[in-house]
Amino acid sequence: MFADTTTRVPRHTPDDLNERIREKTRLNLIRWGTTDENIEDRMKALNREWDIERVLEANASSLVVIGTLLGAFLNPWLHLIPFLVGGFLLQHAVQGWCPPVRLFRRLGFRTHAEIASEYYALRLLRKDFDPGAGMRRDDPASRAGEALRLAWWD
Repeated sequence: MFADTTTRVPRHTPDDLNERIREKTRLNLIRWGTTDENIEDRMKALNREWDIERVLEANASSLVVIGTLLGAFLNPWLHLIPFLVGGFLLQHAVQGWCPPVRLFRRLGFRTHAEIASEYYALRLLRKDFDPGAGMRRDDPASRAGEALRLAWWD
């Protein structure tokens, strides 16, 4: 009944969207994983990136506040908005899915684990761990693919 935290959103996302997100991550590694300075800049950007949970929370809380105010000042039937939004948020917490998830995934929002995968792949490219572990290839695309394979949370 309760979905696990790490893979619940990708499991409820169509395979083509999951693949598009993974490919974009691989392309980010090719683009940003070339120098330590680029890697540092990208890691700072990743620390600021909103994951899908944060987007859902911000969206839901905004709709709850707006629905409550509209219900209080315009029409009590508008209190249905916070009720529905609360139900969607509960459904997401339990199952890892709710109607807005597909839209946000289509817009490119990633899970925390997907963002962390790119972050740790960058650390592998920068050789923060065992120098050269898995990074024996010379071209950026091969190195990025290998780093992503080693860091991806499946």
